[in-house]
Amino acid sequence: MTEPELLQRIKEDPEYFSELFALYYKPIFGYVFRRTADFDNAADITAETFLKAFMHIRYFSYRGISVKVWLFRIATNEVNLFYRQLSKKNSIIERLKFENKKEFLETFQNDKSILENELSHHKRFLEVQKALKKLPLKYQDVISLKYFEGKSNKEIAEILGMKEGTLKSLLSRGLEKLRKKCNHF
Repeated sequence: MTEPELLQRIKEDPEYFSELFALYYKPIFGYVFRRTADFDNAADITAETFLKAFMHIRYFSYRGISVKVWLFRIATNEVNLFYRQLSKKNSIIERLKFENKKEFLETFQNDKSILENELSHHKRFLEVQKALKKLPLKYQDVISLKYFEGKSNKEIAEILGMKEGTLKSLLSRGLEKLRKKCNHF
């Protein structure tokens, strides 16, 4: 089924949103996790991303960007919002009320263990992650999407709503700032 067909089904019956969730949960969660380097925060931010997408999907229409790009844009905004509101941290999972909450939390714990093991083997990644967090958000966004998510310049420009020339300039300046910070390790 194509994205436009799935969107039409979702608009007719919101239960089909679960198919969209199944398609894009892992890439969005992975992106958010690599931006935050914290499983619980990544789970909260990803949940908030999909909640916002669910609430606004009926207004989405193709205007040159795919649903995947739209979801990455929402996730990027949510990560930035998280960093702005770090002091107001509440777990969205704890606020959820649903039948299989125990199974859901167990699945999250399993995913958490796997991802934390992977991160523990990548000390240098963590050092770069720490240095990246010290950069302004505009540099964090472009560097993360380019090098952690493997997005093309065109995709990044679409996600962040900017021109490719601006993106290239931000990448260049951001990488130079990151190199300087990493030399301190």
